Amino acid sequence: MKVLLLGAYGFIGRDVARTLTRAGIEVKGLGRSARTARRLVPDIQWASADIATLLQPEDWFPFLSDIDAVVNASGVLQDGAGDRVSATQADAIQALIKACETRGVPRFVQLSAPDARIDATTAFLGTKGSADAALRSSALTWVILRPGLVIGANARGGSAFLRALAAFPAVQPMVLAGQKVQTVALWEVADAVRDVLLDRVPARRTYDLVEPAAGTLAEVVLRLRGFMGFAAPRALIHLPGVTGTVIARLGDLAGWLGWRPPLRTTALRVLAEGVTGDPTAWRDAGGRPPASLADTLNILSATTQDRLFARVMLVFPLLVVMLAGFWGTSGVIGFWRWPEAAAVLDGVMPPALARMSVWTGAAMDVAIGLGVLWRPTTRRAAWASIAVALGYLGLGSILTPQLWIDPLGPFVKVIPAIGLALAVLASTEDH
Repeated sequence: MKVLLLGAYGFIGRDVARTLTRAGIEVKGLGRSARTARRLVPDIQWASADIATLLQPEDWFPFLSDIDAVVNASGVLQDGAGDRVSATQADAIQALIKACETRGVPRFVQLSAPDARIDATTAFLGTKGSADAALRSSALTWVILRPGLVIGANARGGSAFLRALAAFPAVQPMVLAGQKVQTVALWEVADAVRDVLLDRVPARRTYDLVEPAAGTLAEVVLRLRGFMGFAAPRALIHLPGVTGTVIARLGDLAGWLGWRPPLRTTALRVLAEGVTGDPTAWRDAGGRPPASLADTLNILSATTQDRLFARVMLVFPLLVVMLAGFWGTSGVIGFWRWPEAAAVLDGVMPPALARMSVWTGAAMDVAIGLGVLWRPTTRRAAWASIAVALGYLGLGSILTPQLWIDPLGPFVKVIPAIGLALAVLASTEDH
């Protein structure tokens, strides 16, 4: 059997790819970036395409040659720079279903979400629901799997956000603390896909993959906190709903700058409605019932890396904003107070050249600040900030060495900025 796996280097897709390969199923992955795909999952075949651009059945034909089944593990939380929820999760998948019918690809496994339906309150669940409905009305042999909050050895999306929240020092702030959540282990989702493809459960059905009983969001966070080895909080602080809304709106803004923060308005709305399902159908079909969160965490083994990841996730947005703010503010001040800045160079270079140097430096500072905020250029801007900072220190040491002992420390303060840039580089994945 040969399977086309959409989203094969994503959080869930990677585990699905490895599980299917171990079961003797040939996997062809489809991902947006071939370079990233081959780096993360090197042991399968790869095809590269942006799913959101494959909106007609014939667009999918080149990817379906010799394919026996399709597994859709792709997904987009919310519209943003480079992300289109409706195109990716509804339009493209409906076109793919028609392409499978036309080209005789008989089987389709859809990874959806609990409570996905056409009339859902979020585009994320609504588009998943539209694709699910199209699949149910098709002539294909289909199965829809709807995992709850997925917990794995690594973390992304909602699970990454909850780990970061659990790393909060001393106290535990919470929004929507009482909302119900059901989890499922990442490997259980991958095993379920394998079992469906191997005909171990009946087809043409929808299955919720969730633990037997729901817990509250606060209970999940506190369990994750204990799992990672953080001290129990001295107090559980219930924040007003507006706090979560403000943070989520900031996350939306970051999304339009190319970032994919786990907490955006879509995630908040989904949590507000609860992440729950009914495991009965899966159990009655003969599927292995997902373990409870406590049992899942007992199987996993938290390490120093888990604690470090959670802490970095918690402070990383501040690191980016601080680095961008340092350079952007420096540039704005340079333009605003250019006469005073140029006066520092009196006697060192002609006045016209001094003015030009100040304006050029200010423009570079602003460009670096903006580059740090724009996700596709963050790493390059961080490297540029280090290079420019070292250039400032080197050239300044030659032209104005007295600034090293200036009481306000204009040179000394540049050194921590280099450290901040290194922290952003170390914490930002190279896409």
